[in-house]
Amino acid sequence: MDSSPTPDLVALAQSVAAPQHGPRPLPLFLGILWRETAHDPDLRRRAFVGLRRYQEAQRPSAPPPAPAIAQVGQARLLRYGVDNERSPVIFVPSLINPPQVLDLAQHSSMLRHMAAAGHDAMLVDWGAPSRQNADMDLSGHVTDRLIPLIATLPRPPILVGYCLGGTLSLAAAMLRTVAGLATIAAPWQFDGFATSDRAEIATLWQEAKPVCERLGYMPMEVLQSGFWAMDPARTIRKYAAFADMADGSDAARAFMAVEDWANAGPPLTYAAARELFEQLYAANASGQGMWTVGGTGVDPAALTCPTLSIRSTTDRIVPAAAAPDLAEDWRFPLGHVGMIVSGRARETLWTPLSQWLCSHGG
Repeated sequence: MDSSPTPDLVALAQSVAAPQHGPRPLPLFLGILWRETAHDPDLRRRAFVGLRRYQEAQRPSAPPPAPAIAQVGQARLLRYGVDNERSPVIFVPSLINPPQVLDLAQHSSMLRHMAAAGHDAMLVDWGAPSRQNADMDLSGHVTDRLIPLIATLPRPPILVGYCLGGTLSLAAAMLRTVAGLATIAAPWQFDGFATSDRAEIATLWQEAKPVCERLGYMPMEVLQSGFWAMDPARTIRKYAAFADMADGSDAARAFMAVEDWANAGPPLTYAAARELFEQLYAANASGQGMWTVGGTGVDPAALTCPTLSIRSTTDRIVPAAAAPDLAEDWRFPLGHVGMIVSGRARETLWTPLSQWLCSHGG
């Protein structure tokens, strides 16, 4: 089959380049779509239909924002619960993509679930870095943002870090007294990633580094392209599946909410990107016990507070083998995002995690 674009399909591709919503960067997404559907015209058609539908769909109102109780630089601490004289619980999201995945929709919000369960639940919103933050690396996000936010609280919190937020939370727990620590799909043992994925990420950084250095940051679109490269077939199939979902269904609303989140977000500072890709992904500094933050080596085995590592057995973004080994270990057959927002997340993760927090004073 000739896989070169026909004039009709080129016109269709151009017609879905609407500005309001869409995968970013759209040209790269369309290239992946074309390549992955070269031998499946029906999948190609359905994927284009799903893309157009996603771009044009009306979005429900976002949940009301939680109030900020502290701010350090661009980072804010948002409060969902109320002071109940138990340990506050700070949820620390990744620096990649917005923190709203933990508060995705009114009825699909881990933070609001935790607040309703009685926890004094809080969320770190890292904010958008400015050009002046180009030299703030991952370590700086811990020492100059996360720890000062923790210091505003009247008592030590329990930290719950998601994805890269879990990695940063491990470092914060080494430098500041906390009442407990839980990580969710946190990358730590970077040799636990597939060799092909690490090679793909290394190539991505090598190609993007000169431009990122000049800009002072890594655009979100570069990071998104790396995620797509890990599983391009799934990237296309999910849009084809969206074409078949009923209007207004829970599945359709969930798809749009997750995709809007995945296609949004501020850039990563240049120094943070360099540390992430060169020290962690390439050198596995954390897994080798060589990662230092604030002059202190980060060693999960040295933590004396209660610790819990939650990992997914079906995660392509952070494989189970890449998560840290902590005092307790939970494994779930849900994906990287599914364990946070899927229909099964409440019973599979939210409720057991709430019980674990309660058992440790949160």
